[in-house]
Amino acid sequence: MTIPFAKYHGLGNDFILIDNRQSLQPCLTPEQAVQWCDRHVGIGADGVIFALPGQAATDYTMRIFNSDGSEPEMCGNGIRCLARFIAELEGKADASVTYQIHTLAGTIAPKLNADGTVTVDMGLPRLLAAEIPTTLADPDEKVIDRPLEVAGQSWSVTCVSMGNPHCITFVDDVAAIALEAIGPQFEHHVAFPQRTNTEFIQVVRPDYLKMRVWERGAGITLACGTGACASLVAAVLTGRANRKATVELPGGCLTIEWADSQRLYMTGPAERVFTGVKE
Repeated sequence: MTIPFAKYHGLGNDFILIDNRQSLQPCLTPEQAVQWCDRHVGIGADGVIFALPGQAATDYTMRIFNSDGSEPEMCGNGIRCLARFIAELEGKADASVTYQIHTLAGTIAPKLNADGTVTVDMGLPRLLAAEIPTTLADPDEKVIDRPLEVAGQSWSVTCVSMGNPHCITFVDDVAAIALEAIGPQFEHHVAFPQRTNTEFIQVVRPDYLKMRVWERGAGITLACGTGACASLVAAVLTGRANRKATVELPGGCLTIEWADSQRLYMTGPAERVFTGVKE
């Protein structure tokens, strides 16, 4: 069986996109997705995203398998790539169009802009410990500047769910963090029963943050959209940032706004790299 695909990236966070509109079930297994994502013997990607038929009055459904075969609830960079992919499938690549996308984190609405960027209504952040989920506080409490012991060091962390779990800690210099060594210890910490994404944030100005991320199921990536959103929320909650800021990631910058309505809006690029057919 041959399967057409397209490779996209959002600030270097790269994905294999598959037109799966003929079925509500992904055409690959998680094990096959791992093989496709292998950068030595496969196509290479942080994950495989499937464009499936819509559900519950949505236009499409998004499913994603990470490079380790796990399935996250949502992916901010991924959904921008999916919106661009869908628009090209529909012959609307140059149009300003908004899609309603069903995800495991709820309905997400990406909008294609005339300048080539995509703005995504990421919905409301979830702040209670039970919603993350984490055991760092009682279930109905927020986790803001709580101590967490990792790698023999006490870190002050704030936790936010964007439909997927995030643990944010603020540091003086993100470049100094030994991410490959410490990231897995955060991800698999017993305080996070469903594991966690971890963001290390350096506040340059109240309207400018630098971020490095260890993604649950993918490891070090060049960008994480949900992580950028969660990090701005954490920075606002701890009095470090404005409600709208640029978040600089290794792959580039995102604009994140936590509006007065409490909804989060993320704007950034999504670019096609190449297309192909996998045998």
